[in-house]
Amino acid sequence: MQQNPHFLPWHSAPVRTLRRGHFWIPGERIEQNGLTYQRGPMYVEWEAPKEISRPYPVVLMHGGGFQGTEWFDTPDGRPGWAQRFVEEGYAVLVVDRPGHGRSPFHVETTGEMGPAFSYEGGQQIYFPGTDERHTQWPFAAEDSAAMDEFIAGYGPLPADLALSQTMDADRMAALLDLIGPAILVTHSASGPDGWLTADRRPELVKMIVAVEPMGPPFAEIPNIGVMSWGPAAAPLKFEPLIESPEDLHRRASGSYRLPSMADKPVLIVTAEASAFAAASPPTAAFLNAAGASAELLHLPEHGVYGNGHGLIYEKNSDEALAPVLEWLHSRMPVNE
Repeated sequence: MQQNPHFLPWHSAPVRTLRRGHFWIPGERIEQNGLTYQRGPMYVEWEAPKEISRPYPVVLMHGGGFQGTEWFDTPDGRPGWAQRFVEEGYAVLVVDRPGHGRSPFHVETTGEMGPAFSYEGGQQIYFPGTDERHTQWPFAAEDSAAMDEFIAGYGPLPADLALSQTMDADRMAALLDLIGPAILVTHSASGPDGWLTADRRPELVKMIVAVEPMGPPFAEIPNIGVMSWGPAAAPLKFEPLIESPEDLHRRASGSYRLPSMADKPVLIVTAEASAFAAASPPTAAFLNAAGASAELLHLPEHGVYGNGHGLIYEKNSDEALAPVLEWLHSRMPVNE
């Protein structure tokens, strides 16, 4: 491969003073054919400023088929939300969900994988289409090299959505057991993982920011799976006890609660020109009917225009983050 003398990102990247490292959240040991394997480990990368000024770390969870790199540099080379949170004084942890990115998987231990991620799928989800309001995508439609690099980070999703979410939430619970209370920031397919993690460790999830979480409740997501348990495909601990998705479907809204979400600050962020934004109001309504305290933050109402589903790394990603930071800081306990 011929060297491109113009591709030297370290020349233009800002100098940062921080600490960084990585570790693993192990999966379960399983026995198969007389041998022992590990199922679904989770890779965790972290950064922290020289002086941490915020009381809780932020855990960033990526969307479906992608990996934690979506929170780092943007497709056009600017610092992403991970660095911006560090600059705001937070310790930041970025995960590769089990079966994604640097978290190893094999179909015999993690389960079958879904279809490969296509260029057309990426264009349908993220790229400007017929909506003329979508003006913030970070590279031109005809830039095939940029599209090649963008799609390169994608892989298949686990075929069993409920199993995938269960593994995600179990590993996240183990992560919180290790680091203590934290703020969760999810994007797209990891949105249900936020609710499921809080269900497992309600005292350790202090706040949740969900950027256009997968939904709406009970939806069948093409090529991915069914949200059988309302805002998630995996079971949640409702009160009174609900033993099956069919039982949940039969019950009237407001007749059951999610104790883990009671009074927990939740912010659901939506963009002006994203087809996925429509799923968020029903998700917020479901959570609130079950006793949560979910708020909707529609970016145009805060002066942030032109975004699609990839708002976390589009051209105005810093502007999109600003109202999120304001919300977090307004709800941060003053005595912690």
